[in-house]
Amino acid sequence: MSSEKPEDIVIMDAVERRSVGVIALISMFRMFGLFALLPVLSLYATELENATPLLVGLAVGAYGLTQASLQIPLGALSDRIGRIPVIILGLAIFAAGSVLAAVSDSIYGIIAGRLLQGAGAISATLSALITDATRKEVRTKSMAVFGIGIGMSFMFAMIAGPLLAAIYGVRALFWVAAAMAIAAGLLLTLLPDIPRAKKNESWNLMPAMRADLLRIDSYAFLLHAIMTATFVAFPFLLTRRLGLALTDHWKMYVGALLVSSLISIPMVMSDHRQGRGQLIGMAISMILIAQLALTFLSFSVVPVFLALTVYFGGFNFLEASLPARLSILADDAVRGASLGMFSSAQFLGAFIGGLIGGCFLGQGRPADVFFVCALLAGIWLTLQGFGRFRKS
Repeated sequence: MSSEKPEDIVIMDAVERRSVGVIALISMFRMFGLFALLPVLSLYATELENATPLLVGLAVGAYGLTQASLQIPLGALSDRIGRIPVIILGLAIFAAGSVLAAVSDSIYGIIAGRLLQGAGAISATLSALITDATRKEVRTKSMAVFGIGIGMSFMFAMIAGPLLAAIYGVRALFWVAAAMAIAAGLLLTLLPDIPRAKKNESWNLMPAMRADLLRIDSYAFLLHAIMTATFVAFPFLLTRRLGLALTDHWKMYVGALLVSSLISIPMVMSDHRQGRGQLIGMAISMILIAQLALTFLSFSVVPVFLALTVYFGGFNFLEASLPARLSILADDAVRGASLGMFSSAQFLGAFIGGLIGGCFLGQGRPADVFFVCALLAGIWLTLQGFGRFRKS
């Protein structure tokens, strides 16, 4: 008997391809505005009046607090009133926060703008819209496309962010984020008719809090805590220890991302079981190894580049595979709320990661931050069970 899964032989039809493509573009446009700030915001915020290491970390990760707070209620709201109205509202709030940060001259104004950016918490609703638009047999493929799109947005943002900041200033990146949010809203007009998911009349969220779903949520929390803390410290490593000019940072990022795709894309394509344990364990191990290398071997460009490449390989695989698995496991009636829990865990991790980065960068040693990230990755690997991911 053939061991092929249905997902191995069923392909997306034209409507599904168009829906997934448009939704992925909307997410890419929105996330570009957040990602482009990652490699430069901590350096910029340090120069603002009243800035302290903790406030700098808060400026980087503040959006995660409001994202974490609002993903669940907005995801649940989308189960009741529909996905599109919630997406439009979220994009409008994100654009408003970007404008607020763009016109602010103080660290507190930047933090307020980042908090408002995060209040446009629609990641879960976008993921739920993909599940509405696709059959279960192609769900993992569609979520992989969604995740790869976010990865591409991350890559482009890592190139464009430092370049735009060096030419026009970091303030310009907030204006770009606002413009991208408006463009994402216009993309909604390209969506085909998507059958509306069955309306959920209950606000009971307990089906979204099953143990198997919460375990995936905890992985998302750790993934984004480590990522945000890393990028609070990494620009300082490049600038102050390795002596790279801001305009050269993009070379490090794009090179590492391109090489890491040789690792992450085959892993995503072979992830037939929606998150099988050996691949997840491998990805977590890659993040752990990368953080240890950044802690102890960051004395020159080559080991830092290799560490960043290994990190991106693990990160990009998990960014695609975790939501795909959760979308399969979640009950249809509370899929928006389940993905809201997942996204809340992601962004709460981003907020905590910003605080960790700010606190441990207080002495000006990026290696302290990377070591804490290595400890978190070690805890995560233990939680994962050294590669044994329990299949539901």
